[in-house]
Amino acid sequence: MTIFSDCVERGFTPLRSEIMAAYYVAERDATTEAFDRGLITKAELESKQAALAARLLT
Repeated sequence: MTIFSDCVERGFTPLRSEIMAAYYVAERDATTEAFDRGLITKAELESKQAALAARLLT
C-alpha cells in the first residue's frame, strides 16, 4: 500500500493525495537523513516515523 492510494481510498482528491504523499516522503527522508548524520537517536527516528504515519494514515 502506498500513501497516495491510501489517501485516495479515504476520499481525498488525487491532487491532495499527491501532495500528502510528497509531504510524507520529504518528512521521512529528512528524518532518516538526520539519523544518518547522528542528529537524532534511533528511538527518535522510530518515534518520528510512527507519528508521521499516524498523522497521514489515520
